[in-house]
Amino acid sequence: MSKDLNNHICNEQLFSKLFKAHAKNLHDFLYYKFGNHLNPQDQVQEAFIKLWQNCMNVEPSKAKSYLFTVANNLMLNAVAHHKVVLNFQKNKPKSSTNENPQFLLEESEYMHKLQKAIANLTEAQRVAFLLNRIEGKKHKEIANMLDISTKAVEKRIYGALKQLRKDIEGI
Repeated sequence: MSKDLNNHICNEQLFSKLFKAHAKNLHDFLYYKFGNHLNPQDQVQEAFIKLWQNCMNVEPSKAKSYLFTVANNLMLNAVAHHKVVLNFQKNKPKSSTNENPQFLLEESEYMHKLQKAIANLTEAQRVAFLLNRIEGKKHKEIANMLDISTKAVEKRIYGALKQLRKDIEGI
């Protein structure tokens, strides 16, 4: 039994000793490497939690290395996540939603008119138009799918647009 205790760190006293011995150094390492804005203390705690969860697999001689590797990886993940958040905020599309009830009503009416106008297209026009505008398919792809010429696809889409302009003013 004593041999098992030497091969892993699931003993609370040994784990406590590891925490007291390495927590401050680990925090300092993360603080100097990444700064304070990603809260290195939380990452230290997470590293020790992961160590405890994997205590049967980690030998006491490798515990320090394991802690520093896990904590470093946690911080790198936090940095990557922070970059994604910043990039999203920077490139966030301008929201067109307006909380003005008049705007919402007009938007709803417009969408209803558009759906009705698309429903009134011939099936050939509707299929070609939706494949092109909604699914983003190119004329050649649509022609191959429908087994028609590219000119026929262009004519169907042009006819659909002409009909939609006629049915809905302001497109």
